[in-house]
Amino acid sequence: MASAKKKPTMTLSPSRDIPFNQLVLSQSNVRRIKAGVSVEELAEDIARRGILQGLTVRPVVAENGAETGMFEVPAGGRRFRALELLVKQKRLAKTAPVPCVVREGGIAEEDSLAENVQRAPLHPLDQFRAFLTLREKGQAEEEIAATFFVSVNVVKQRLKLASVSPVLLDIYAEDGMTLAQLEAFTVSGDHARQEQVFERLKASYDKSAYAIRRMLTEGAVRATDKRAQFIGIEAYVDAGGTVLRDLFEGDDGGWLRDVAVVDQMVADKLSAESEAIAAEGWKWTEVAPDFAYGHTYGLRRLVGEPLPLTAEEEAARGALKAEFDRLVAEHEGADELPDEVDQRLGELETALDAFDERPLSFDPEEVARAGAFISIAGDGHLRVDRGYVRPEDEAPVASETQGSDDGATSAGTSASDDGDDAGGVRGDVTAEPEEDEGLSPISDRLMTELTAHRTLGLRDALGEHPDVAFRAALHALTLKIFYQYGSDSCLELDLKTVSFGAQAPGLNDSVSAEAIRARHESWTKTLPKDSADLWDALGDWDSDSRAALFAHIVSLSVNAVSEAWNRRPRALAHADQLAQAVDLDMAARWKPTVDTFLGRVTKARILQAVAEAKGQRPADRIAHLKKGDMATEAATLLDGTSWLPEPLRTPGRETVADISAVELAVVETAEVADETAMADDNGIADDDDVAAMTIAAE
Repeated sequence: MASAKKKPTMTLSPSRDIPFNQLVLSQSNVRRIKAGVSVEELAEDIARRGILQGLTVRPVVAENGAETGMFEVPAGGRRFRALELLVKQKRLAKTAPVPCVVREGGIAEEDSLAENVQRAPLHPLDQFRAFLTLREKGQAEEEIAATFFVSVNVVKQRLKLASVSPVLLDIYAEDGMTLAQLEAFTVSGDHARQEQVFERLKASYDKSAYAIRRMLTEGAVRATDKRAQFIGIEAYVDAGGTVLRDLFEGDDGGWLRDVAVVDQMVADKLSAESEAIAAEGWKWTEVAPDFAYGHTYGLRRLVGEPLPLTAEEEAARGALKAEFDRLVAEHEGADELPDEVDQRLGELETALDAFDERPLSFDPEEVARAGAFISIAGDGHLRVDRGYVRPEDEAPVASETQGSDDGATSAGTSASDDGDDAGGVRGDVTAEPEEDEGLSPISDRLMTELTAHRTLGLRDALGEHPDVAFRAALHALTLKIFYQYGSDSCLELDLKTVSFGAQAPGLNDSVSAEAIRARHESWTKTLPKDSADLWDALGDWDSDSRAALFAHIVSLSVNAVSEAWNRRPRALAHADQLAQAVDLDMAARWKPTVDTFLGRVTKARILQAVAEAKGQRPADRIAHLKKGDMATEAATLLDGTSWLPEPLRTPGRETVADISAVELAVVETAEVADETAMADDNGIADDDDVAAMTIAAE
């Protein structure tokens, strides 16, 4: 006998439309704290598309249990307030019917709690894909942004996230990566490249978003690179190049992926600039994106004259200077300048500097034997170094001898050249003149003897006048460095400025090289054009100016380069003493990167560097990696630590290698805490914008 079918015992609450003016907000709603989309935004969304989820209501009964015709809203309070706002704005009638689910029995607070707790939040990936679907259906990014009350940039970010490789999106959906990591993968639009980096990431110690971005942009040219700035990003894109951008972090303009396009554009632009420079009449030009440091050593630099200002330019410069002086006088003694005054002073300084940095004019005869180096400066501007004369192009120098009428000898002859070991004569060079020959020239022999005595006299006197000796030495060395000939001085001093046999990466654009170049150019402009005027000019300067010039010239003779073929242990020891004396801080001038150090030493040295800077634990964590990956990870770990390899350290100056064991223990403890926090964070990263996707269904 068939058993009777069991009847369902559950029934759903009925739904009905209730006029809005018959609804009141219940005090049983458990939501007390504001979160998510504002009531105003929710009201705008309801006005646009209508209410998508009805309210849960309960009849309001009198004390005797009779229904009053009113209904309270314990769940859906924000929707009620949004409707209330629309009524106040007269955009919704007071009697407009509102879809409601009428609940009877039970506890009102339980209904409110259940509606908020049992609701599953929208997964961010669903939101990204929803935005993508809306765009595919024809909605513009601005329209989507206006609809969901977010910025256009947020929409672009969500669309970018939805465009990541489907393989990685599936991993993200299963909580296999964080939102921050997914954001990093958007840097490249190449799905194959994204998946390749993800596979590399599995074996890498550093799985941070930074590491992902670095891997995706390997080999690309940063937009801040001087080559990229030189050709211009827009021109590169017009030429078919691709720019990788990061919509989630500052990327300084992104990365130029097509390096071959960059190199070709740089070569073409430099070639065109070279033709214009060559048209000025220079004998030769050399062109390169960058030249080795010291490429001008051994070449004479022409000294040009600034082009004179026209009457109009003089008047304009005078007006700018007067305004500058007036503003400075008006605000002298002020603790802080008003923003507009500070901005104006900056503009005036820039304008006045432009007058001081006018193009130079050169002697046409000198131009015909000189040349120019054309390259790219560190800031991406064209660098043209004009007026360098090669030794083989120098004009023959006539011997500075006096004519036979006055009988003078060579002005450049020294006593040591013409005398014996005791300062005497090599022999009977010429006969003494006869008494009855009248006033005749002094013989070469006698001239040599007399000037030998004068030389000794000068040596004795100069040794008693340190200030004059300093000026004379400065004069002789300045002639060697800044002028064509050093023979204008009677001092047998020499200054050797060495070039580097091996060029380190980025040496010519380093902090030190730029500072030396700027200082040298400044002195070139300060010194007199003619070497004959140098002695008097130095005499007119104050002692501080002379000392500053002397320090610059002497600094150019420093050679602390260690070379396998040139063993100089005592010279290098003196370099350490000199570094201590000037308190040299190489950490401010050099950074350990894959190119500058880590990729060019053994794995043992890489691990030693990390251990010295960060402790043994981080070093152990990268010990299993291949050398290339180890060097890359080490560069990340050492960034910002001020770590230096031993040859760059200044004796007596504290370095990260001097950190005590206690300090290293503190560092390692902090890193362990960081690792624990990272291990616990296996879910999706927080995202304040996810709440912006909430719609009127709430």
